[in-house]
Formats: sequence, C-alpha cells, structure tokens
Amino acid sequence: MVYYGGLNDSLKALPLLATTAASRSPTTFPYPGTTPAISANGTSNGIVWAAENRAVGALHAYDAANLGRELYNSNPAGTRDQWGAGNKFITPMIANGKVFVGTTTGVAVFGLLN
Repeated sequence: MVYYGGLNDSLKALPLLATTAASRSPTTFPYPGTTPAISANGTSNGIVWAAENRAVGALHAYDAANLGRELYNSNPAGTRDQWGAGNKFITPMIANGKVFVGTTTGVAVFGLLN
C-alpha cells in the first residue's frame, strides 16, 4: 500500500500501481496535507498515523487495512491530548510504543495511559 494525504483531501490507501484508493479516511487534511507514518506488530495490526495542521493540531490513527476506521483522534479528549497549533511538515514518529509529534514549541509524546 501507498498512503497519501494531499492538500484539502482525505488520507488514501492505494494498492501499489492502483489508480483508485482502496480506502479513505473520514478526515480531510488542510494545507499542507499530511505525511503518514506506519506502525505494526510485524506484518499485522498496522496503524497509519497522520498529523492534522489546524488551529489546534490533531493526531489521527487509522486501521492500515481500512482507513475509514479511525482508531484514535487526539482532539475529543480535550486538552489532555492536544499539543496546540498545528505545524506544517509534521511526520509522526513511532518508537518504543509511543508516537512523537513535533510541535511549534517542542515535542508531544503519545502513549498508553496507565
């Protein structure tokens, strides 16, 4: 799969060499679009992470097999999971069970709650 999120468009999953998307996210990403990152447990349980650039940025997680299934959105939890204004050219980074997102003033770290 190739994952692509263009300006004012939804995140799409395109099978290699396909001309139409196999699935789409329910979210439309404003300027400059989104650059997704992918995590998985080996070859299963794939998650596509995408940062949204708005007045209040958002981190989204989608089922890699079906982008229409959103697994996580940082905004509904309110200020607990928000990092402030979005930032252009953010690519989430996944390491050691956490997701790191560059912000305008630092780095937001997302992980499982105790």
